[in-house]
Amino acid sequence: MKKIVASVLAIAMAAIVLVGCGGGASTTTETKSTTEDTSTGKIAAYTEEDLGKDFVFKHGFDQEFPPYAYRNDNGETGGFDVELAQAVCDYYGWKYEPVPFNWDAKDMELNAGSCDCIWSGFTINGREDNYLWSMPYSDNEQMIMVKKNSDIKKLDDLAGKNVGVQTDTSAYTMLTEGEQKELASKFGNLQVFPDYTTAFTELKAGSIDAIAIDITTGDHLIKDDKDYGYLEEKLGNEQYGIGFRKGDDVLCKKVNEALDALVADGTFAKLGEKYPEIQPYLSLGKK
Repeated sequence: MKKIVASVLAIAMAAIVLVGCGGGASTTTETKSTTEDTSTGKIAAYTEEDLGKDFVFKHGFDQEFPPYAYRNDNGETGGFDVELAQAVCDYYGWKYEPVPFNWDAKDMELNAGSCDCIWSGFTINGREDNYLWSMPYSDNEQMIMVKKNSDIKKLDDLAGKNVGVQTDTSAYTMLTEGEQKELASKFGNLQVFPDYTTAFTELKAGSIDAIAIDITTGDHLIKDDKDYGYLEEKLGNEQYGIGFRKGDDVLCKKVNEALDALVADGTFAKLGEKYPEIQPYLSLGKK
């Protein structure tokens, strides 16, 4: 009899739990986030209705790419692109959500819906067909960084040298499959690093002889260390933009419109003044 009573009580308790979990109105307000289109298995594009005041803009960025974006040891995020994305959210009244990641995981994060865009010094050139792009907002140059007393004075002097580069960057693409592939074939070694901060540490330690790097990030790294500079010859030029999932035209359009407004009201220029390494290369608002 005790077993029967216990079973009945267990069933009753299970029924109460099910009612509590599945029945009644929810007291929480959900914010709009990415959803999967079950018919295609892809992340559904945002509509105008989705992008209201309750929208959560999930900003995906390289967690180690100052001065554009970073996450420090305390977990705090910052950088020009982080502040600009926050300003876009403020303009619309959206909630800002930072999504820092390792750079080589960016496509996985975007395609999984973990973030709504890739926005941290992201080069358009060579990736034009891979994403839906915002308007370009910054120009940039790819350079070779060396110690000033180095015997490397021109690109030809890199023959036989160990050169560092960050993984999956435009500099890496230039050297492995782009216009500077022939130059790289003469290197002693092309060493790939997860981020440029690590590469610069290795350059200072002497384990590599040079770094292929974009000039704005390079200027940030050497601003307090005047023993390092660049070769006069450039590897190439590029533009930065915001990469969205293909098909997310409405979200891309809204962000572009916000950027135009932030240029018009002076916010864009004021943010640029906080980041002197970036300011000379910002292209929006220039005639």
